[in-house]
Amino acid sequence: TGELQTKLPAPCRRYKPPPSECNPALDDPTPDYMNLLGMIFSMCGLMLKLKWCAWVAVYCSFISFANSRSSEDTKQMMSSFMLSISAVVMSYLQNPQPMTPPW
Repeated sequence: TGELQTKLPAPCRRYKPPPSECNPALDDPTPDYMNLLGMIFSMCGLMLKLKWCAWVAVYCSFISFANSRSSEDTKQMMSSFMLSISAVVMSYLQNPQPMTPPW
């Protein structure tokens, strides 16, 4: 038959990601671990006045922020980030000398 058959296009359906219970690969614990490590290193940098601990805390906070999801609550992540920044600032305010390597 020479006539064109017109088909109605399929209705568009919005993508819904599967719940994390179905796919354990979506439940990545890396941001939580980095957040915890950042807080630990921040406290070590503040209490022990170790500059390298404060810088490692900033690094862990950036990793936690980069690996987090947009749906997660950002209050804890931002408090960890501010704690790490304050650890760097306070360690340099107390001792403005350049950082010496820990080794």
